[in-house]
Amino acid sequence: MPIIQSENFSLYYGNKIAVNRVSMNIETGGVTAIIGPSGCGKSSFLRSINRMNDLIPNTRIEGRLNVDGKEVYDKRIDLVQLRRDVGMVFQRPNPFPKSIFDNIVYGPRLQGIWNRTKLNEIVEHCLQRAALWDEVKDNLSKSALALSGGQQQRLCIARALATQPHLLLMDEPCSALDPIATGKIEELIVALKEQYTVVIVTHNMQQAARISDRTAFFCLGELIEYDDTNTVFTNPSKPQTEAYITGRFG
Repeated sequence: MPIIQSENFSLYYGNKIAVNRVSMNIETGGVTAIIGPSGCGKSSFLRSINRMNDLIPNTRIEGRLNVDGKEVYDKRIDLVQLRRDVGMVFQRPNPFPKSIFDNIVYGPRLQGIWNRTKLNEIVEHCLQRAALWDEVKDNLSKSALALSGGQQQRLCIARALATQPHLLLMDEPCSALDPIATGKIEELIVALKEQYTVVIVTHNMQQAARISDRTAFFCLGELIEYDDTNTVFTNPSKPQTEAYITGRFG
C-alpha cells in the first residue's frame, strides 16, 4: 500500500483554491520531490499531509488524503500521533532555544520517555543519522542557537527523527543555506531514504534531479505530471512540464 494516497484532494484558504483535485500515490521508501513555480500549491499540499494547514484560519478541504491507510482529515484521528508519525522540516532552521540535547529529547519526553540512558541512546542515534554527531558530541549542552545554519537544519532533521516517524516531509530545507551546507543536507537525504520515506518540496530543479526517485510537477494548484525523476526531466509527457524544466516559464 502506498504510504500517501491522495484522491481528488483540494485545499482552500477562504475562497481561494490552493490545491485543486490532486490525485497521486506516494510509495513507501525513496525520495519524492515536488517542484513547480512559486504559488503553485506544492507547499500547501505538503503541509496538508500532517495537517499543518490547520493552523491557518478559514482553511477547508475536499476529497481524501490518507497516510498509512488512515484518512488524515477524519475527525477521529489523533493529531499528536499523526505528527509523530509524519515528521516535518521547514524552510528555515527552527531549533528550540534549548541545548542540543534538549532539542532532540523534546519529542521522546512528550512520549513519556524519561530514562536518561534511553534518552542518551536516542540522542546519539538521531545525531548520527543526521550526520551531526561527530561535530557536536562533546558539546551536547551547548545552545542549539549557537550552531551554524546548516548544523541547525541537520539538528532539526535529527529532532524530527527522534519520534521514529514513518514519513519525513521537507519544505525547501536548503533554501536558506549556503552551497556547502546544501550539499551536506542533500547527502543526508539520500542516506535517509534507505530507512524513511522522504517527500521534499524544492524550488531547485537541479536538486530534485540529483536526490529524488520520483518527481511531481505542480502548476496553479494542479498536479500536471508525476513520474520517475529521470522521465520527468528527460522525456516529460506534458508540454507544461517541458516548458517549466527548460526555463520557458516559472
